[in-house]
Amino acid sequence: MTTAAQMRDKFAVVTGASTGIGAAVAERLAAAGMHLVLVARGADKLDKAAERLTRRHGVTVRTVPLDLATADAPTRLARTLADQGIEVEVLVNNAGVSSRGPVIDGDPARFRSLIDVNVTALTELTALLMPAMVARGRGAVVTIASTGAYMPAPYLAVYAATKAYVVSFTRALWAETRGTGVRVVAVSPGPTRTPMNTRATRSPETVADTVFRALSGNGPAVIDGRANALIAFLFGRVLPTRVGLAVARRIMARGGVQQDTVPA
Repeated sequence: MTTAAQMRDKFAVVTGASTGIGAAVAERLAAAGMHLVLVARGADKLDKAAERLTRRHGVTVRTVPLDLATADAPTRLARTLADQGIEVEVLVNNAGVSSRGPVIDGDPARFRSLIDVNVTALTELTALLMPAMVARGRGAVVTIASTGAYMPAPYLAVYAATKAYVVSFTRALWAETRGTGVRVVAVSPGPTRTPMNTRATRSPETVADTVFRALSGNGPAVIDGRANALIAFLFGRVLPTRVGLAVARRIMARGGVQQDTVPA
């Protein structure tokens, strides 16, 4: 459990922080008095976000423009934090990308980049920053997964597979760190309204509230929203796999559900 009092005047790192869920989470943490390190590819958007958060909440906000798809990005980020003397209290692994369509029509290089952001960077950054949290006996790691981790996702096959990894990895890490004082939790949004997903109805701010509540909880994984939790339960545990796949395929083929893509 990580309380608001424990977070005040400490630093949080939020990846994919320039728009959407990442920006909303950063806003929520700043409102609780946390200083921030914002990470994303776009320097201009990061600078605007930093200026806004500092003005509204009076916290220190530093920015690190970085493409997490590059091989040494997590190491460079960890080195930057160390060079600036930043002790990370909360790590929010939010950066992620998606690719929609049949695998046979996809670009293998695009799939590799997607995996590098959604899986490799998340894993490496967690492994780099968590040991100091465990040594201090406090801190938190939040991974932003997806309801796609719990259900079949034809036409989002690689994306959903990476999110299944995120949930599995986080649950195992939660078990490994029990009793250390470090909070570990995966938060899974469903389709969320972002610049890349304009048809969704659930807002990034609502997801950010779920993230904030999850920090003070105890379990290893949380699904954002009751409807999303019910859908994940039905597809993941109730419906036979072949039935779930058939239903999901029809929905996705019609474009009835957009992915909850977040910026890298």
